[in-house]
Amino acid sequence: MTTAERAVDPEARLQHALDLSYRYLGFRDRTVLEVRRHLEAKRVEPDTIEQAVAELSELGYLDDARFAKRFVEDRRTLDSWGNERIERKLAASGVDAELIATALAGGDATESQFDAALAILTRRFRTRPETERERERALGFLVRKGYELETAYDAIRAYGRD
Repeated sequence: MTTAERAVDPEARLQHALDLSYRYLGFRDRTVLEVRRHLEAKRVEPDTIEQAVAELSELGYLDDARFAKRFVEDRRTLDSWGNERIERKLAASGVDAELIATALAGGDATESQFDAALAILTRRFRTRPETERERERALGFLVRKGYELETAYDAIRAYGRD
């Protein structure tokens, strides 16, 4: 079907938008906002975008809650990210604040934050930080990973004691 024919037929426009979306979703899960932006970049009409997003959501291809849950699990497990960094990335991806809070609350998040910070600290720094400069470097490392300042301080103190 040519571009001119697609411009006239609303069903063809919707199918084109769905095809673009399926191809985009084929690599990994995406949020509703990411799919909208992708379709906008491909110059799909706003009405057609809304129809495509509604259909993809109804079929289960788009689910921001599922995306947030998987993202939290992956970033904690694979990248050792803290809650603050995860929250910033999810918000930038267009996930609702309530869904982010629910995903971050999954599991034993508060206790595991300290344990994860301590584990990544021991992996990254083979020797305990002795000097003030080494402790600041370790603190900066944990904060950049997304751990709260208090959790990072506690992990550095615990690592220094062991």
